[in-house]
Amino acid sequence: MSEDLRPSGDITSNLIKNNKNIKARIIARENCVVGGLNFAKEAFKHSSKKTTFQSKTRDGRKIKKGKVIATVHGKARAILKSERVALNFLSLISGVATMTQKFVNKVKGKSCYICCTRKTLPNLRTIQKYGVRLGGGINHRFNLSDEILIKDNHLAVDGNIRSLVKKAIRNKKGKKITVEVDNIKQFKKIIGLKFNRVLFDNMNIKNLKKGVMLSSKFYETEASGGITLKNVSKVASTGVKRISIGKITHSAPAINFSLEI
Repeated sequence: MSEDLRPSGDITSNLIKNNKNIKARIIARENCVVGGLNFAKEAFKHSSKKTTFQSKTRDGRKIKKGKVIATVHGKARAILKSERVALNFLSLISGVATMTQKFVNKVKGKSCYICCTRKTLPNLRTIQKYGVRLGGGINHRFNLSDEILIKDNHLAVDGNIRSLVKKAIRNKKGKKITVEVDNIKQFKKIIGLKFNRVLFDNMNIKNLKKGVMLSSKFYETEASGGITLKNVSKVASTGVKRISIGKITHSAPAINFSLEI
């Protein structure tokens, strides 16, 4: 709220002389998986603790266009002051949840999970990852210390994938180790080493199937790179256990909500 109220508060709403009690409805303007109701509630409470917020549904529910998802009662100025921040939370979180569920629905019946990445907005990672869970996905690591994840640019600097993985094993201190590979030849160099998960990046279906087969006795499997709603089912059919998709956080369209007095 502070970025909206610096330096002089809501100079438009302050023009209203009759700061009367009002009732407002928050309405979904499109079909979606709703998320962020408690965040919206706190936005209104920030302006006035006397404002009451009543949810008409709950986070994670699929709702139709036109659905009233909440009502707000309180002083006019307080509600107007918090309107945009509250709707922003709803739009962002519902957008992530809705996009995630679209991918989850595409892999129903397959033994794999849709997973997010660290491709999130600064300071909003926890919120966006919450949206992923509402949509039926699972969370990847939250930060760089959650697990060791050896990627292409680490190898570009170090050069030797086998020696880097061995070093990670010696220094893991209870952390899981994931190793990203972009071809089967690269993967074969590290098969048998004791790490946890192999991440197949931007592999075609043929090589992905081969990678999953080679991993079966050793590692959890994950696929990433170029995953779309059109191809995610084929990727899941390879037997991979996780599919990580940056799009569900960094490119999820915001859901349109409005506040009507």
